[in-house]
Amino acid sequence: MGRHFFSARYLFLLSAFFVLETASVASPQSAPPPRAGSATAHQQGIYLVFPFENAAASPRLEWLSEGLEELTIQRLSAAGEQVYSHAGRLAELERNGLLRSSKLSRATMLHIGEDLDADFVVFGRFAARGNSLTIESRILKVSPARLLPALREAGTLDSLMDLHSRLIWRMLSGNDHNYSQSLAEFSKRQRPLRLDAFEHYIRGLLANEDDARLRELREAARLEPEWPEPDFALGEIYFARRDCDSALPWYARVPKTHNHYVESVFATGVCRILQGQPDHAEEVFTSLQEALKNNLVSAGDLPEILNDLAVARARQGKTAAAQADLRRAAELEPDEDDYPFNLGLLALQNNDPAAAADYFREAAERAPDNAEDRALLILSLEKADKKTEADQERDTANETFGPNGLPAIHLDAKNETLAKLNRVKTELDVTALRTEIESAGTSAGDAASSIDAAVAHLRRGRQELSAGNAEAAEKEFRAVLAADSTSPAAHRGLAEIDHRQGKLDDAVKELQASLQARDSAVVRTMLARIYLEQKKPDLARAEAEKALKLAPNYAEAKQLLDHLQNFKPAGKKPGGGAP
Repeated sequence: MGRHFFSARYLFLLSAFFVLETASVASPQSAPPPRAGSATAHQQGIYLVFPFENAAASPRLEWLSEGLEELTIQRLSAAGEQVYSHAGRLAELERNGLLRSSKLSRATMLHIGEDLDADFVVFGRFAARGNSLTIESRILKVSPARLLPALREAGTLDSLMDLHSRLIWRMLSGNDHNYSQSLAEFSKRQRPLRLDAFEHYIRGLLANEDDARLRELREAARLEPEWPEPDFALGEIYFARRDCDSALPWYARVPKTHNHYVESVFATGVCRILQGQPDHAEEVFTSLQEALKNNLVSAGDLPEILNDLAVARARQGKTAAAQADLRRAAELEPDEDDYPFNLGLLALQNNDPAAAADYFREAAERAPDNAEDRALLILSLEKADKKTEADQERDTANETFGPNGLPAIHLDAKNETLAKLNRVKTELDVTALRTEIESAGTSAGDAASSIDAAVAHLRRGRQELSAGNAEAAEKEFRAVLAADSTSPAAHRGLAEIDHRQGKLDDAVKELQASLQARDSAVVRTMLARIYLEQKKPDLARAEAEKALKLAPNYAEAKQLLDHLQNFKPAGKKPGGGAP
């Protein structure tokens, strides 16, 4: 599913399992668990919401088109429904070659809903004349395709929030007669929100310039100080500017139960590194890593977290721990050159140029077009008194980058230059995290229910796998398959074990079984990597392309596909022979 995550499901799992402290911290946006016989009694489905059409073509209310989409997503999520996020819809439009401003036919919306395996497509229109407002919403059932009658609510513009709540409640109760939640109960689950704050928030998201975005979002945050949406958006804008002093207070306001909390914590750690506070950065990344490891998924080993934790530790002289983190990151992302590059820097700092050369050579093989990797390789070979190898690498670099293509790197006596060369990951790709959470969440009930036996086996299996206990991990994954032979997460776990043991054919079979149960950009990327190890670049390329169709912004799939575009079979070197 990639970045097309369900906002409600992801929010629920974070609040249920991702806890950094023993006390539960409830966000104003979090809804209480539904009572038995209320919202859980009806048959739930997956909703995909589109912007509402501005039927009266009023320019001053154009913001309300995507505003009603976002508000509908929030209302459905608060009611416990599974809803694709605004970002998920935009990503799917991009995958289909459509602009975010494209006016879509019902047939196109149905097609997109089918691609995303949604059960219901929601769209509508609104018209404003003076201070009066009419909103109409419709549900398009995906399979079998059926358009339900339109629902309308009318009132004053100032009453938009209440008017919209009634509309969504009518939509849910009209779509399923088993929906027994009353309007009053539904309304209690909704976060009270000022209309002016919501308008500023949406205008901030739609603005094209940073200054306008900041102005609108700050006003939204001022009007609704307990609402985390503008807080995270403001943190992201300042972080993109590397203005950490301004970003950190906004990130600190994002609660644990928010679906961007993980990114907020990660960015906080990056800021601590950029501010020259490696001890504080280590605390942030360690807490985040442990919290994710204690989750029901194995996402504590996200390579970006490991890399930045290693940088923070290295800057405090904790070399052994930093090396272990970077080796694990390099194992998780075999096509990324930053991790062996940082390992090479650590080796140079420890006056081990021969080991550094090995790491920089690995980095250069992972990213042949990176001139800095090659420059550090040559420098390390020279410091290790391997002049012949250094000259050979320099000749190859001149052919690849040109006579002046390598950056000049001069090391000082205290190796202070090396610390400045550390590569810090500034963006956390949570595609794998969200994918695993969604997969694990398919068996979860309401927030009051306990984790069932299969999920417990999955959790223990991933913990054992992370600890290197392959035999114990395999036992847990097979226990899951004994109860559910199609479990995609269990097949993926077995594939990871087979991969580590060099059983590539068996790993391929397990990944294919996982994909038969549930398509996944993450799993397809894993399969592509194994095909590449088997010297099957065409199959690898096909899987990477399929992964990007599922998740166009998935960084690992992009990097792998870029690598495959430059892939050349072994033995076909320029010039045909050794220098």
